Formats: sequence, structure tokens, C-alpha cells
Amino acid sequence: MKSYLSVFKLRLITGMQYRIAAIASIFTQLSFGFIFIMIFDAFYSSNPSIQPISFNELVTYTWLKQAFLFFIMPWFRDGEIFNLITKGNIAYELCRPINLYGFWYSKLIASRVSNTLLRCLPVLCISFILPKPYNISLPIDLSTFSLFCISLILGLVITVAISMLMYISVFITMSPAGSSLVFCVLGEFFSGLAIPIPLMPTWLQRIVYVLPFRLTCDMPFRIYLGHIPKNKALTGILIQFIWLTILLILGQVIMKKTLKKVIVQGG
Repeated sequence: MKSYLSVFKLRLITGMQYRIAAIASIFTQLSFGFIFIMIFDAFYSSNPSIQPISFNELVTYTWLKQAFLFFIMPWFRDGEIFNLITKGNIAYELCRPINLYGFWYSKLIASRVSNTLLRCLPVLCISFILPKPYNISLPIDLSTFSLFCISLILGLVITVAISMLMYISVFITMSPAGSSLVFCVLGEFFSGLAIPIPLMPTWLQRIVYVLPFRLTCDMPFRIYLGHIPKNKALTGILIQFIWLTILLILGQVIMKKTLKKVIVQGG
């Protein structure tokens, strides 16, 4: 465990150094936030009937998504890991006296945390001072906020556990393009990043609730909104723990079987 914590700290410190890139990313996240809000504003204006989620809730949902984007976005990739696999440098990683799955897992979490720490506070601060109804609202109470924090952290580790399956698949395909594309498209749509799940048709929601993607984005943010009651939020957090356990065990098993078949060529 100390080894994994050391890897996490080193990667976190390294990630916190890219402040200029973070500033540029803040403007990008704010811009896309306004774009999404304007699109939904036009949608709600043209469809004045009762919606499953109010416009004010949707605005808060959007700003939370932009603030914690690096926690949840499925298209965040570590090119260094891809290069290690495709160029044969994985041999150096295998020489380390540490579990490779845990080593990469720690690095990926640290990368997401460092990127989020540099960006989330400015986005949240700006979204709080915006005029109504385009500003982010506060949670209902402290217990709701606590449940949101727990669910958001679990969403982060689930996202990384799912992304580990993508990296492992590159051992087989030897090309990150295909698996990355599939993972990004499925992850973005079924997590509620593209369209909030309450706005999806009922038949599609049934499919979404079976998959783990919504646990990374949709559930934490709707807990914050109070759109998911506290008793259901506790049940959802339990489901997050179950899915996390399944994904971690599955990833470890597949990684071990895959590494047994790895062939490194070259001199």
C-alpha cells in the first residue's frame, strides 16, 4: 500500500505543475458549460411541458459536470501507458517489484485528481456568481452534500477501474484507437455526460440502469440536486461499492491472464 501511495503522490505533484494548461482548460470548460446551458434553454423554451428535471437543476448538473470533468470523463487517456504497451517498454514495468494493475491504477487516479484540483474551484466560483437561472445552486442540506462527496469519489474510482479494462485490451489489439473509441462513446453516452439520463426515453433508461457508467456521473450529480432521495442515494452508493469490487476483481484477473501471454521482442 505504501508503494501505491508513493506513486499517487509523485504523479499528483507532477500533474499539479501544468498550470498554464489548466488555465486554458478552465476557459474551455466554462465555454462548453455555457454552450450546453444555451442548448437546454432553447429545448426547454420550445417544450414548455413538465420535464423530468427542472431547468435550474439541469444548469447545476451542467456546472457540476464541467467542474469535475476530469473525475468522470471517459476520454481522458494516459498516452504513456499506451506507448509502454505498443512499443515494448512494458518489459521495464514488469521488472518492478509491484503489482502492475495497482501501479497503473494509482497513476491514473492521481492524474485525474491533479487535473480536477487545478480546474474545479475556478469553474465553481464563476458558476456561483452568475445571475439566476444560470448559476449553480447549493445542495439541500449537509447530509445531501456528504452523500454527494462519497458518491463522487466512488464514481472516480469506478471510472478508473473501467478505463483499466481499456488499457488491458491494448495488450490484445496492440492499437489503442479502437478500444479507446468504443470506451469513450459508450462511457460518455451511458454516464449522462452527453444527455442527462432523466431526459432519455424510458426504454433507454432501463438499459442505462443496468450498466455501471451512470454511477460515475449521473448518480453523484443527481444526489447533489436532491433529485435522488437520500434512501435511494444510500442504495446507489452500495451499488457503487458492488460494481467497484466486480470491476477491480475482473481487471486483476484479466491483467494476470494477459501478462502471461505477453511477448516482448527486440534487443
